[in-house]
Amino acid sequence: MFTQQNRKSRQLLASGIKSTYDDELYPTRLNFYREPPPLEISIEEFEQFALDRMQVLQALLTAQMRNLTPEQLDKAVGEAIKKYMPMSPNTKGSSATHRQLMEERRKDHISHFILRLAYSRSQELRSWFLRAECALFRYRFEKEMLKDQLEFLEKQNLSWKKVSDEDKRLLREKLKASSFKAGNIDEETYFEVDFERVAGLVGRRQVYIQAGKAFVRLSDQVVLVLDEFKERLSHALEVTGRALPRMDEDDRLMPVLNNINKQYLGREFTTSAIAGEIQAGDVDSLKVHMPLCMEHLHDELRREKHTRHGGRMQYGLFLKGIGLSLEQALLFWQMAFEKLTPDQFNKQYAYNVRHSYGMEGKRTDYTPYSCKSIIMNNAPGPGDHHGCPFRHFSAPNLRAQLAAHNVDEFDTDDIIHKVQQRHYQIACTRYYEVTRAKMVGISAENVKGGLSDSTAGMIASQEVIEHPNQFFEQSYLLMKSKNGETGDGTSSAAGAGAAGGMDGLIASAPLDATVRGRYTYKKAGASISSNVQHDIDM
Repeated sequence: MFTQQNRKSRQLLASGIKSTYDDELYPTRLNFYREPPPLEISIEEFEQFALDRMQVLQALLTAQMRNLTPEQLDKAVGEAIKKYMPMSPNTKGSSATHRQLMEERRKDHISHFILRLAYSRSQELRSWFLRAECALFRYRFEKEMLKDQLEFLEKQNLSWKKVSDEDKRLLREKLKASSFKAGNIDEETYFEVDFERVAGLVGRRQVYIQAGKAFVRLSDQVVLVLDEFKERLSHALEVTGRALPRMDEDDRLMPVLNNINKQYLGREFTTSAIAGEIQAGDVDSLKVHMPLCMEHLHDELRREKHTRHGGRMQYGLFLKGIGLSLEQALLFWQMAFEKLTPDQFNKQYAYNVRHSYGMEGKRTDYTPYSCKSIIMNNAPGPGDHHGCPFRHFSAPNLRAQLAAHNVDEFDTDDIIHKVQQRHYQIACTRYYEVTRAKMVGISAENVKGGLSDSTAGMIASQEVIEHPNQFFEQSYLLMKSKNGETGDGTSSAAGAGAAGGMDGLIASAPLDATVRGRYTYKKAGASISSNVQHDIDM
């Protein structure tokens, strides 16, 4: 895929000298990715390019799923593209140099093929990647200038028949009647294609059909282009999937490819002072701020007086992340396992608690599990209580849990629909918005979709929930604001938890914005900052 050919072209590109070859390779920002990138790439670039493209794809899919307005979607996606994968236009007014244009388009080209390799290993991964890339291509195509759109299409040799002026004259009235947007038919460009390729336009009665052919206006060509892109990429993914086993012996790339789709791109929660120093006796009162997964673990721990290893790790590290010290953690678990004597607890469980705090064994300071880790790893079995309720609960069980938290039928259906589409973190984010709205006594409808104005906007999660500790912090700060605390003032954890019932009164003071931390992911020993919106839907 990445060869040493065209080294001269790469050297010209690096020096800023205009290269005819590069112009032919990337004449516009649009790309069908028919050919692998012919340029060299380092292992460091290989991983960085893949993660940057993941940021953009996740931001785009998340924005679409959250029913944002077009303005909000443009802002969210535009910020992600600008930060991770800028793509400058060909306009004379652009500040980008020729070298910048080529480097940006080279990164786009290479990163697509890296993720194509990473997401070709299963039908589930291929489906996700196909949907994400189609969404990104459509977004870019609709933002591209008409001149560059036409230049791009002319080079693709698409099997579309352009309708002649004579045929347009004969069909003028029928073409005009087929679309209320039609202007001067003589000046409009039409293409003749098989009607099944534009089923969406046919369903909306926006095209004229004759003898099995649909007559599509140039302004509606995005449907045709996207269909062509999807068909080609789908075939390419299948071909790549069949060829991928031959790469198994490449110990440089395969570890990266196998882990790209499992990468957590968010903040690494270690210990947090957001709720002060947590005491073992405070945990019950803080349950109101916990996400559904941790609340379920807490309830089952109290009910059974015990939990299995998977539950202890998931819940124990979460408690560590909200500020429970090692000493208090030992006290908490010893009290929770009340059926055991102190000696039995010390012999069977104390070592594991100290190990999770980095005080035993290889002394690794473990961090709390992210949503992605909980969803994709160590699925719960019979008798287990760890995992993600939105991922691992049956639909009836999840409905019962939502009903127990006073989520109404309309919002429950909305959450279940997102779960069925495998958007588990977006479902959790909606659960956060609905339940936190009840804390301050406003309608949940006012916080749908991550609004950013008025009181409702303060409750709406501006970022998709991607970590249980993120959920806790946002909820805790919201309750602090509801109780009228400002600045650096803090209250005891127990006091904040006790005031945090679901039937809370309307806030008497303006609400603070939700937590927006510096999110990081680790790569090659370095910590790289980001502010990412991101969802798991595999």
